[in-house]
Amino acid sequence: MMNVAPAIVVLGQNSVTVARKIITVLPGATLYGLAGRTSGVDVSFTNFGETLRELFAQGTPLIGICAAGILIRTLAPVLSDKQQEPPVLAVAEDGSAVVPLLGGLGGVNDLARRIAEALDVKPAITTTGDLRLGTTLLSPPPGYHLANPDDAKKFISDLLAGAQVKLEGIAPWLSDSKLPIDPKGDLTIQVTERLVTPTANCLVYHPATIAIAISGIIDDPVALVKQLLADARLERASVAGIFAPITAAADPAIHAVASALEVPARFFTPNQLESLLSQGYSPAQAAAIAATGTSPITLASPQIAIAIAPQLIDPNTIGQPRGRLAIIGTGPGGSQWMSPEVKEILKSATDLVGYKTYLDLVGSLVDGKQRHESDNREEEARAKMALDLAASGRYVAVVSSGDPGIYAMATAVFEVCDRYAKPEWDSIDIHVAPGISAMQAAAAAIGAPLGHDFCAISLSDILKPWSAIAQRIAAAAEADFVIAFYNPVSKERTWQLAEARNILLLHRTPDTPVVLARNLGRPGQTVKAIALDELAPASADMRTIILVGSTKTRTIKRSDGNIWVYTPRRYTEL
Repeated sequence: MMNVAPAIVVLGQNSVTVARKIITVLPGATLYGLAGRTSGVDVSFTNFGETLRELFAQGTPLIGICAAGILIRTLAPVLSDKQQEPPVLAVAEDGSAVVPLLGGLGGVNDLARRIAEALDVKPAITTTGDLRLGTTLLSPPPGYHLANPDDAKKFISDLLAGAQVKLEGIAPWLSDSKLPIDPKGDLTIQVTERLVTPTANCLVYHPATIAIAISGIIDDPVALVKQLLADARLERASVAGIFAPITAAADPAIHAVASALEVPARFFTPNQLESLLSQGYSPAQAAAIAATGTSPITLASPQIAIAIAPQLIDPNTIGQPRGRLAIIGTGPGGSQWMSPEVKEILKSATDLVGYKTYLDLVGSLVDGKQRHESDNREEEARAKMALDLAASGRYVAVVSSGDPGIYAMATAVFEVCDRYAKPEWDSIDIHVAPGISAMQAAAAAIGAPLGHDFCAISLSDILKPWSAIAQRIAAAAEADFVIAFYNPVSKERTWQLAEARNILLLHRTPDTPVVLARNLGRPGQTVKAIALDELAPASADMRTIILVGSTKTRTIKRSDGNIWVYTPRRYTEL
């Protein structure tokens, strides 16, 4: 069973179209493209062999849109254990063929069928057992775990040689297959959530039919759950998920158990449990019944309930996940300044919230996401909407340019949390992912003007009075900080920058270096240095970051006419 999102690897731009078709049925997939020959991909690489072998070693399923021979020769040196190898498939550049190569135990044939269906072709499956028996016993479908794979090879060989098999338990994928099922068969397939000891002539599959519900403070919850399962003679591999009331979504015990058992955690709202609670069930018992439709088994722990469903449990259709809210910074503009963490969040998120211009800068990473655009000045409303979406179980990314904690949306979100404190927001997992700030990008583009002590001041007087801004400019100038000015000029605000310059000139010489950086990382980027007495409102707009040097900031004129600006680390006269 494949439980890791695959990587789709392409070597030319012609293959990107086929890759996008495959992603429609594998929405979590990452598209890798050869640098210089592809565009519009998630990750660019320069060394095909190293990239492929590294992904393979990490257990990432690989879909190469290229010749099968290239994949085989590239991966041959790292092939060792077929029990552990991930699925590897070759897809023709025009999408006319899908060939599973490796990973029979990892579900490669099922993956090939999904891809082939998306491309409207027939997969080139060559596995004898799969073809003759109509199913892959070594690679059961999602929701089933094969307890004794080491016995499967001989078991399948015996079936292919004419042996009959009796089926104990319920599994439609087996009963509907071409297996030679006979109640008197010498071989046995057992489908059960109970602890059993497999034998050579018996394959045991554990179905995901057990729901564990948790509510209340528990010491060492992982050990307790394992002990309760053992006492009830239940197999850990049959646990489908951990369930709880949404009010307990932040409880670390729930997530510790879910992580230890490698299953998702799902949560029920008060409305979903109200009827059961009114009947006298505990919160844990109510959650177990809501997940399975059956009464829990009797346990010694009042904080934990275990119930067994009559059919497979699909946690994705029950309750809701814990809501997640990531407040991310995409950097000043170009994708090259976007951190891997931010890119991964953008790939995983279900909803993107932000100013339209910032969402557009994300590029293809917004594909398939719900976009929630708003005006750049509607920060409070945007924060409320993001929190409400996350509270409903969505994975929401609030998108800021630069760094989200510098004059951006991270503060807005926490202000709203503090001011309104809606109970349902308590369940949300909130995370801030930093980005390269505009002042860092501006400094890097022209040298190192932030090489010594510096500060940042916003010239916008929308959220604070000009008197406070002027006081801070004077204090920073007197203290001889390098100053980064954010939000220097807008259509409605033009005089503030001139006033800031006049205050600075009381403490700095007219020739103090000033860096003007506009449209950083975007088309039309300009970065230049001027003297302080040349600074005027016409010099900047809201897309400009301004760096004003200290009394120690220096310039270096280069032979090509450009200028480096830097502030020495040693605060002495040179």
